[in-house]
Amino acid sequence: MPWTRGRAHCASSEAERRLWRHLRVHRFDGYKFRRQVVIAPYIVDFVCLEAMLINEADGGQHSGQQAYDEKRTATLQRMGYRVLRFWNHEILGDTEAVLERIASVLRERCGR
Repeated sequence: MPWTRGRAHCASSEAERRLWRHLRVHRFDGYKFRRQVVIAPYIVDFVCLEAMLINEADGGQHSGQQAYDEKRTATLQRMGYRVLRFWNHEILGDTEAVLERIASVLRERCGR
């Protein structure tokens, strides 16, 4: 079955849904985030194109793919993106700290 944006939204984790509630519709300090965006050859969880900031919500499946994630991050960084990775338990257990980290990087990259 081919991947589509609609399927990705349906299969999102509770952590991804929680983070999206805070980032969507310019709710996050006026920055526009997009969800499940293709940045070839990858699909990223959340991206703010203005700040060139990617936020990834990593579940347990990522514990066994550290080398892949590191390669992916390095490729995206060479394209000029800053990549922040958060474990699902961080997003669910300390949402405010995750949001503050994102806000800090946005201020650093955009000066707002």
